[in-house]
Amino acid sequence: MKRKLAVVLASGGMDSCVTLAEAVAGGLEPALMHVQYGQRTQRRERLAFTHIADHYRVPAERRLVVDISHLAAIGGSSLTDPAEPVADGRLDALGVPRTYVPFRNGNLISIAASWAEVLGAESIWLGVVEEDGSGYPDCRAGFIRAMELALRLGSGGGGELRIETPLIALDKAGIVRRGLELGAPFALTWSCYREEERACGTCDSCLLRLRGFQRSGTTDPIPYR
Repeated sequence: MKRKLAVVLASGGMDSCVTLAEAVAGGLEPALMHVQYGQRTQRRERLAFTHIADHYRVPAERRLVVDISHLAAIGGSSLTDPAEPVADGRLDALGVPRTYVPFRNGNLISIAASWAEVLGAESIWLGVVEEDGSGYPDCRAGFIRAMELALRLGSGGGGELRIETPLIALDKAGIVRRGLELGAPFALTWSCYREEERACGTCDSCLLRLRGFQRSGTTDPIPYR
């Protein structure tokens, strides 16, 4: 029996890797989409994506790398603006972290929907986490459900396209524990906002990741400065 296709957004980070592991464990055939949007660690994230795709033996025809560097040109985020430091915990006037890339997930989901429609995939898998302390508005369950409704109304796939977010209610420790249960290759992932050789250990993403491993009683396998 042919397995159903699922488009999985694969940044190369820990959350998307565990999301991929969930899709595979559910018996789905993954098609991996990686997006470059002018982020500081773009080269390293692309490398992590490739290693993870190789680990799960995803064939070349089911790997898609998309460039939307116009998000960097639009600006508004310390992840894409080299003149702005990645300040730990710094918020904008509305209380949103400066590492938030405006409407990034909305862009990613829309592109994934286009590919899913062409492939005949029934679902899009996204590693968003609502309660991990990120504070990103496009990681909220309400936003995801609204996007799902928009995709069903606006796509030619028969109105059945689903967005799956298996990690959305977990904290980082829960994600680590679930990843270990699924055999997710954490050593191949990359989460640091600043560095590409050895993770800085001090940016928001590193701190959340390290805390997750610590609280789960496990050692993070990637190198830190």
